[in-house]
Amino acid sequence: MSKRPLRILVIKLGAFGDFFLAQTTFAAIRRHHAGDRITLLTLPSLAPLARMSGLFDEVLEDPRERSLSAYLAIRRALRAHRFDRVYDLQAQTRTDLYHRLLFPGPWPEWSGTARGASHPDRYEGRRKVPVRDRYVRQLAPFGIVPDKTPDLSWLDADISRFGLPERFALLVPGSSPGRPDKRWPVRRYAEVAAALAERGIVPAVIGTGIESDLARGIADYCPQAVDLTDRTSVPELGGLARRAWGAVGNDTGPTHLIAAVGCPTVVVFSDASNPIHSTGPRVLIHHRPDFNDIDSAGVVEALDRARALGGS
Repeated sequence: MSKRPLRILVIKLGAFGDFFLAQTTFAAIRRHHAGDRITLLTLPSLAPLARMSGLFDEVLEDPRERSLSAYLAIRRALRAHRFDRVYDLQAQTRTDLYHRLLFPGPWPEWSGTARGASHPDRYEGRRKVPVRDRYVRQLAPFGIVPDKTPDLSWLDADISRFGLPERFALLVPGSSPGRPDKRWPVRRYAEVAAALAERGIVPAVIGTGIESDLARGIADYCPQAVDLTDRTSVPELGGLARRAWGAVGNDTGPTHLIAAVGCPTVVVFSDASNPIHSTGPRVLIHHRPDFNDIDSAGVVEALDRARALGGS
């Protein structure tokens, strides 16, 4: 008699960029459990992308509310699905609680930081190492090894409506709303834009609507710059990244997506965040303790080196 497929749960509730940094791990879990049923628990904002990826059989949404009713809803969902194994990739206080919500049991196998987990991740430095290294360590007991670079071939779209020329580059001068300290000064982005324009490369500024002032600041200095803030869907951002000459951005979700797609990318870091993130075949981390010590010429030179990583 053949064994029934295992019921697997993957938990990943992080932000937009974290979702793409976890792509190689999602794919490795899918390969390892090729014949099993895999469910992802993620944020409502990320659920459409998770479904689009084709890596999961089911996607559950967790709005991360702190009410008793919300926790009880999570408990009901976990118990109803009767999971055989849980890979908690978020591994934070909230998801540790999900393990306790299953009291009085039975509990599935659980990989994560929850007390009582069958496969505990007790590495105290897990937040200080690159994301992939963190997951390699966590999943080693199962023989699951994430790839070094992600396959985002599923993330693409027609970009003709933007009217961009063949040679264009993406600039991501913003950051998450609560972290303006992650932003390299917009004047430096403007200088990068001007340097690219001198080469015949059109700079296209990516971001949300609240970052349109950054795009205007760049365009005031470099009239050739194109403002695409608040105009791109996530698949379109993937399509732009797939066709761009290169990209420069801060430590923020769109930059990590662009790098993960394979676009030659320079990610600019100061000590405001840990320069261990970003994954992609043609990505370079440009880090100095203080943003004031990072000049535009050095970033343009780094972008040339990032392009050389892949050839053309």
